[in-house]
Amino acid sequence: MILEKEYLRERAVLYARKFALVRNPLYYRFEGIGGNCTNFASQCVLAGSCVMNFAPINGWYYISLNRRSASWAGVEFFYEFFTTNRDVGPFGKEETLDNAQIGDLIQLQNDSGDFYHTLVITEITDNEIYICANSNDALDRPLSSYNYAGLRVIHILGVRYDTRYIIDCFDSLYGQTPIPPRTEEEPNPQEPTPPAEPTPPAEPTPPAEPTPPVEPTPPAEPTPPAEPTPPTEPTPPTEPTPPTQEG
Repeated sequence: MILEKEYLRERAVLYARKFALVRNPLYYRFEGIGGNCTNFASQCVLAGSCVMNFAPINGWYYISLNRRSASWAGVEFFYEFFTTNRDVGPFGKEETLDNAQIGDLIQLQNDSGDFYHTLVITEITDNEIYICANSNDALDRPLSSYNYAGLRVIHILGVRYDTRYIIDCFDSLYGQTPIPPRTEEEPNPQEPTPPAEPTPPAEPTPPAEPTPPVEPTPPAEPTPPAEPTPPTEPTPPTEPTPPTQEG
């Protein structure tokens, strides 16, 4: 699902001020191949959004020097992405200076009509706009100190993100530690989890062996009748006592 979230402007400014005069070793230095200003601006916007767009042609991403979008470090491609992006990542529109905010971008134009330099707005007062930049490094430099034929403001409106890929990258960027790698194709649906193997049915429990019938208890042997008691012999009569003789 694609949702929108706020662009965290203060984070973009914190990052810009830290790396305006030094370089983050996570990113190639483009000074020798055209300038580092838009590469720096992309890093600042990433610090405030933490969402890249990995579309191979019209995206905005950096993995390495040889695995990056044209919009990451090219002035015109950068403008094209942010003012036309309808997919994931930061999106915005061209604005006037009067409606600019911190964390927005300014691109300067030369006398030939070409836009050649990208700046990050870090402070706005009643009388001045201050910027940070790489290539002619600048830390809170007044915009009025530049010599240019024209300019345009890229105002960041918000950030779209895929709810499957939620990451807070600011601490990694600010601390100069790598962000977890991603593929160049976004979104990249996760492989579906294969269904679990069905549990085989339990083996049927064999029927219990029938209990053999209990042998009947044989009838008890009959008790033999008791022997009859023999009759008692009669007691013989007592002999009579003879009469006592008179003396």
